[in-house]
Amino acid sequence: MAVNPHDLIIAPVLSEKALAGIEDSRYVFFVKPGTNRVEVKKAVETVFKVDVLKVNLLKVRGKHRAQGRTSGRSADRLKAVVTLKAGQRIEQLDGLT
Repeated sequence: MAVNPHDLIIAPVLSEKALAGIEDSRYVFFVKPGTNRVEVKKAVETVFKVDVLKVNLLKVRGKHRAQGRTSGRSADRLKAVVTLKAGQRIEQLDGLT
């Protein structure tokens, strides 16, 4: 079953640390859980038309949440740190820095 590359990339991470990495051609995305490095690399190359050198994946555990008597956890997520070839940029995310 072929997976649409647009479905693998959920959203860019817009934290201060992630935005600082854009200067070094490092972009951070939330990706679909269960995705591997090769799938992330192909998805970013297809969607944004860039060359990916390296992909690092991080599992982000959900935070404990409580409201009154009810408690639980938010969902676990998967973060991908994507390093592009020197000099390449993702134009859709350039205005964020």
